[in-house]
Amino acid sequence: QTLFTFLGRKVCLLMVLWVMVHLSSPGHGLRALRRTTGGRRGSAGLTGQDANGVPLRRSKRGWMWNQFFLLEEYTGTDMQYVGKLHSDGDRGDGSVRYVLTGEGAGSLFKIDEKSGDIHATKRLDREEKAYYILHAKAINRFTNEALEGQSEFIIKIHDINDNEPRFTKDPYMARVPEMSDIGTSVIQVTAIDADDPTYGNSARVVYSILEGQPYFSVDPETGLIKTALPGMDREVKENYQVVIQAKDMAGQMGGLSGTTTVSITLSDVNDNPPRFTKTVYEFRVPESTELGSVVGVIRAMDADIGENAEMDYRIIGSDGPGMFDISTNRSTQDGVIVLRKPLDFERKRQYSLRIQVENSHINPRFFSVGPFRDEATIKIIVEDVDEPPVFERTSYVMEVKEDAARNTVIGSVSASDPDDKNSLVRYSIDRRTDMDRMFNVHAGNGSVFILRELDREESAWHNISVIATEFNNPRQISRVPVYIRVLDVNDNAPTFATNYETFVCENAKANQRIQTVSAADPDEPLGGHRFFFSLAQEAAGKANFSVRDNKDNTAWILTRRNSYNSLQKSIYHVPVVISDGEFPMQSSTNTLTIRVCTCDREGNMKLCNAEAFTARAGLSTGALVAILLCVIILLMIVVLFAALRRQRKKEPLIISKEDVRDNVVSYNDEGGGEEDTQAFDIGTLRNPEAIEESKQRRDIVPETFYPPVRRPALPPIRDTNGDVRDFINQRLQDNDSDPTAPPYDSLATYAYEGNGSVAESLSSLDSVTTEGDQDYNYLSEWGPRFKKLADMYGGDDSDRDS
Repeated sequence: QTLFTFLGRKVCLLMVLWVMVHLSSPGHGLRALRRTTGGRRGSAGLTGQDANGVPLRRSKRGWMWNQFFLLEEYTGTDMQYVGKLHSDGDRGDGSVRYVLTGEGAGSLFKIDEKSGDIHATKRLDREEKAYYILHAKAINRFTNEALEGQSEFIIKIHDINDNEPRFTKDPYMARVPEMSDIGTSVIQVTAIDADDPTYGNSARVVYSILEGQPYFSVDPETGLIKTALPGMDREVKENYQVVIQAKDMAGQMGGLSGTTTVSITLSDVNDNPPRFTKTVYEFRVPESTELGSVVGVIRAMDADIGENAEMDYRIIGSDGPGMFDISTNRSTQDGVIVLRKPLDFERKRQYSLRIQVENSHINPRFFSVGPFRDEATIKIIVEDVDEPPVFERTSYVMEVKEDAARNTVIGSVSASDPDDKNSLVRYSIDRRTDMDRMFNVHAGNGSVFILRELDREESAWHNISVIATEFNNPRQISRVPVYIRVLDVNDNAPTFATNYETFVCENAKANQRIQTVSAADPDEPLGGHRFFFSLAQEAAGKANFSVRDNKDNTAWILTRRNSYNSLQKSIYHVPVVISDGEFPMQSSTNTLTIRVCTCDREGNMKLCNAEAFTARAGLSTGALVAILLCVIILLMIVVLFAALRRQRKKEPLIISKEDVRDNVVSYNDEGGGEEDTQAFDIGTLRNPEAIEESKQRRDIVPETFYPPVRRPALPPIRDTNGDVRDFINQRLQDNDSDPTAPPYDSLATYAYEGNGSVAESLSSLDSVTTEGDQDYNYLSEWGPRFKKLADMYGGDDSDRDS
């Protein structure tokens, strides 16, 4: 049936096109685009007269056409015929050539140059391009001259229903509140048909719902989806899948269609009240639970989600007011019960609370559902715990006079075991708070007493801690602070408030004030200080100065004569007695030193004696000795530094252009024989034990900074071959340990013949035998050092004779 309908539409369209083409032919009056040319010779004829009787000449039309129409999606095997171009100048002799240019000319559209027939070479799609603009002209094939001017024509593509409607989204996502009324808009869907909306019903779309009934409906014209069922509950079903169809041809039979899926989610509204899962909750809490600790957690269930499930807990009744508090954990919506006051098993063992929970955000639409609150009972049972002793007070304040005797009781503390067993308590002092062991406490009755004498001026308050421990469980302890105030006793005599420096002018007048003194007392009487000043009795008879008490805790020092002479007496010592008015009265004698000075007329000091200046400057004999010692030490350091610098400077005796260090200097000097006694010390050769006490080196300037080194005497030289070796080794060791040796290599020579050797002396000194009696063959056994000597004296007799 669909095939026949499609073929029927094709036949109808072809008939419409045929009628339009014929209506646009010259024989009819429809000429949208018409080109006329001047009549050819002999081609004009009278067809009538105008209103003035002038004969009308009808010109023959040149070539003319209107717009062409072409059906899209042609499925035939031959090229689709479009139309024909013809010029009146075409006599049919083949002299006219038709040329086609413009959109698709040569590729989509071809023209027969001779006949002017136009054909489409390919299938055309109106949705790709709805019309084509082309240009045509007729030219003389032989002269290429245009027979007609170029004209424009249009080829329109007629639409067929070859595109199904397509939705703009797939799938659609939508939300609608639960419990919405019927007809509540959810979402609007849109489908687009690519066919020509101006031609027929190919692009006229109608919407319908395939899946999702009876919950939702869709408007067939607009595609608006609405709720179709009341009371849809999210807690029952939250998500819905709705399938919408869009069909063209106004939904008629044979129209093309497309579908899309709409996912609709019911959003939550507060339509469910919170409900406790139990009517009675029970919690057990130890009595030692700290304040602020969580006692228990309860939860009410609410089928809603998000802010609609938020709830608030509160206590609406309790047999222990203020003992507990409840708050809401916003992340879990739990009710958290917290302890606000300390628990005591011995006083109260159980508490009962009435808790109410209510939604935080209530929707007025659902007031009729019922109250959005619930209530439950909570029982809190206190469990007994072995508690430490409890003092009667949180702190104690005690007072004691500073002159109290040792072992005087100044107060007591009291603690008891709060548990039912009522264990005995033992008291002690935390020695970390009483490092000086000033106090102690009786272990049984808690009496605090003094161990050492007190001094209020040293420490007016003592803060100690008393510990109470259970006898049955020593781990159970508690502490209490004890503040001990030391009360003042008048046990200190007043003294001068400061160290006064007083002087009197030589030209002073009698009864002249030279100093105002005041007093200080570390005691603190309740009524304040009251000091009395007077001159000591022993100085009252021959006093040069007097003391006047001003009755305001100050006194004046006055002169008792007109002038003073510093040469006769430069310093006066005035004894001043200061006493207080407390009980028992305390007094002291303070000496005021007064210097006699030279003053100007205004009484300004000009000059005082040297003793007074020294005392004022404060430079004692010990200070002067210390300064002198510092000066001596500095001088010693300078001398030592100069000596060290002098030691470093050693001037060699050998001054030459060549450096004598690391060089061996040889001299061809045989000496002066036996008579030359200046070249060496013969005594050294004869007696090796003789040591030179002050032997000096010859290559440096002699110095006496280092004392001469005394070397131990060598043992007597035995007549062995090792005597010379021992001698040389000893001299080498002495040279290496000599502190006066230069810091570079040098040549040291030693002359030693030995003593009592087999060959006796090698020189002519002390020779008692002739040369012929000597045997020198042993020289060859001494090693390479004596090889030359062995060759000279150790040869055969024949060699010597020769």
